[in-house]
Amino acid sequence: MTCALLLTALLSSVALFAVQASEATPITKVVQLLADLESKIIGEGEAAQKTYTEFAEFCEEQSHNLAFSIKTAQREKASLEATITEESALIGSLEEKIEELGAEIKTDEADLKAATDIRGHESSVFAAEEKELMETVDTLARAVGILEKHASLLQAKNAGNFAQALEVMVQASALSSADGTQLTALLQNAQSEKDTDGNGDVGAPAAAVYEGHSGDIVATLQGLLEKAEDQLASSRKTETTNVHNFELMKQALEDEIKNGKKDMSKSKKSLAESSDKKAAAEGDLAQTEKQLKADTAASADLHQDCMAKAQAYEAETKSRGEELKALGVAKKAINDNTVGAAGLSYGLTQVSFLQTSSSAFAAVHFLRELAKSQHAPALAQLAARMDSAMQSRTGDDAFGKVKGLIADMIEKLEAEAEADATHKAFCDKELSETHVKQADKNAEIEKLTTKIDGMAARSSQLKGEVAALEKALAELARAQLEMDKLRNEENSEYVSAKADMEQGIEGVKIALKVLRDYYSNNDKAHASADGAGTGIIGLLEVCESDFVTGLAERTATEEAAAASYDKETKENEIEKTTKQQDVKYKTQEATDLDKAISEASSDREGVHTELAAVMEYLSELEKECIEKAETYEERKGRFEAELAGLRQALKILGGESASFIQKRSLRAVHHHSM
Repeated sequence: MTCALLLTALLSSVALFAVQASEATPITKVVQLLADLESKIIGEGEAAQKTYTEFAEFCEEQSHNLAFSIKTAQREKASLEATITEESALIGSLEEKIEELGAEIKTDEADLKAATDIRGHESSVFAAEEKELMETVDTLARAVGILEKHASLLQAKNAGNFAQALEVMVQASALSSADGTQLTALLQNAQSEKDTDGNGDVGAPAAAVYEGHSGDIVATLQGLLEKAEDQLASSRKTETTNVHNFELMKQALEDEIKNGKKDMSKSKKSLAESSDKKAAAEGDLAQTEKQLKADTAASADLHQDCMAKAQAYEAETKSRGEELKALGVAKKAINDNTVGAAGLSYGLTQVSFLQTSSSAFAAVHFLRELAKSQHAPALAQLAARMDSAMQSRTGDDAFGKVKGLIADMIEKLEAEAEADATHKAFCDKELSETHVKQADKNAEIEKLTTKIDGMAARSSQLKGEVAALEKALAELARAQLEMDKLRNEENSEYVSAKADMEQGIEGVKIALKVLRDYYSNNDKAHASADGAGTGIIGLLEVCESDFVTGLAERTATEEAAAASYDKETKENEIEKTTKQQDVKYKTQEATDLDKAISEASSDREGVHTELAAVMEYLSELEKECIEKAETYEERKGRFEAELAGLRQALKILGGESASFIQKRSLRAVHHHSM
């Protein structure tokens, strides 16, 4: 409310009091209605401004929150999309690896089954051969024993050849016909082998060879016995070697199958974990995209609503200002142009300005008493001036002078009361608004501090995670270097050992060939050590088998180590890629947070600066507005008491004083509205 309006209201109150509850004129009623309407419009404007200020703060806060939420969702979306891409690549790699492992396991199982079948067949063949050779050895051993025992019988029967000798033995029941047949077959087989070698015919020896020489028959059978025993020993040795090789192969295949299944189980577990992680990331991505879409739409709607409210508020403010302007023009026109007409049309019935002296002196006495009771020097001075006027003048001039002095004092007191009330309203408004601003700035600082602390904690957490990831990457790189070094050393050792083993196998083969060729040749000019040579050949065969087995084992070990190295290297590469991506995104997020912290810190410093200005202004207001001697209520009471006393003095002077004070009030209104 303006000072002119306040003064108008106060002076109108004085005028109304002066006429002692007389009815207001239409003009004063119009002025009062205009003033009331102005007050109402101003109050509505202040309420609208407060509502709009709160709404504007709400718009700013919501816009900031939505912008931060959108930015966070976009960053989360990028991170989730990267995770899905990584997991998709990892899933493809794991599926390919599982397929390869399945094929390898199937191949190893097929190889193991085939080897088992072959071993079973070899075992059956060996069992039959061993049985046959054992029977042959047994038959030959018994035949040699019988021939040695019945040599005299053969001489008596005069057996002409080996067949006749066997016949004699059968007839004498020394041999069974089956044994004789078997011995004849053995001898014929031996003869066939010698014929093949070109060493003569022993299938039907001449009678002279056996006549009286049973020892030659025994020697022949003993030769066959030794050969059968050698074949049995060789067959058993071969069987032992085959069993050993089969067991090594079986163990290697079973180990490969076991390791393959173990790797497949691990890969399937990793595949399931990766699939779960991908599915979770896809679910989170869908939720994030949904939230991002909702936040974007909400941000657009908020912007539209806030702009609409701002435009509506501007329109309302403009319209309200136009209305106040119209009311002010109307009120000014009434005040400027209707004073005379109103006085003539609605003035009170004139009374005689001749007042009795006793009334004037009674008013002076009343004011003196009031000055004493209120301790008001101004009232005492007014009473003195009124007394002086009454003493120096007579008639209407003295009475008018007295009334003028009282009216002037009323105007002065009213002006002081209005100024004091205006200052009080200003102080109340400014103090209230400044305290609100102080609370708002403190709340804003607290909000920014909470936000900064939250972002700082998250940034610190991300930096810790990045440090841990970088440490893990360094350890992974160090482990890979150690694996590379160990693999190179193992491979170098294998290459060297393989060369030595192959050279040893080749040397043994050369020695075996030479010895076999030599000892298989019967055309020797001296008594060669065939038995010792056979033993050496057997030992070399064992060595050859050991060397071949050792090379196979080393080769299998090398292949397994190489496969394990390749697998670990691939897994390390996948882990390295995953961790590097995590470092990249977490570092970016931490950088964004640090930037946001810097911006928020700058905003907080700005708010601190604004708060300092508010606190400085508040301090000045408190110095100006907080009373230390006399409070506003005390001053108001004093003003009201003095005004009441002055009005009472006018009342004492007579009824015409009401019209007088009313006219002065209207002139005051006109003066203040100019």
